[in-house]
Amino acid sequence: MSRMGNKAITLSDKVKLEINAGLVKVTGPKGSLEYELPEGITLEQDELQLSVKRADDSRELRMKHGLVRGLVNAMVIGVNDGFKKELELSGVGYRAQLEGKTLTINLGYSKPVVYTVPDGIDVTVPNPTSITLEGIDKQLVGAVAADIRHFRKPDAYHGKGVRFVGEQLTLKEGKTV
Repeated sequence: MSRMGNKAITLSDKVKLEINAGLVKVTGPKGSLEYELPEGITLEQDELQLSVKRADDSRELRMKHGLVRGLVNAMVIGVNDGFKKELELSGVGYRAQLEGKTLTINLGYSKPVVYTVPDGIDVTVPNPTSITLEGIDKQLVGAVAADIRHFRKPDAYHGKGVRFVGEQLTLKEGKTV
């Protein structure tokens, strides 16, 4: 039994939802997103409440039930409020610079890392050691943040690297003489 799939999704007044032949389109003040529902899963709208229903209790549909609810809920939140990830650079000489859609990051390598930001993501660099990513697609914002973090993951001994703001890092003890 999917407990998350049975929870209702609350829509705000600003969000419009269209369901046509298994294609869900959510439109809000920040933009619009689309998702194709898997077979056997349907959405029922009752004014400002949206519920996810499945055709039967097969294992496959039970697995998809909560997934679809989570994806549609993320779409509703994304077009209404948006998603935000913040990264911080910690290390001597580590800094970021934004020029248009190109993010240039110095991470201690011989050459700076040049990353082209995909469409749908807004990047700001409030100061040279922090990067802020914003967008309406939760998966895309997380994927871009993970790509940037992958360039130099935090070191377990010194703590240098790219990390999420608020990420707890346990430093290992070095060799003792």
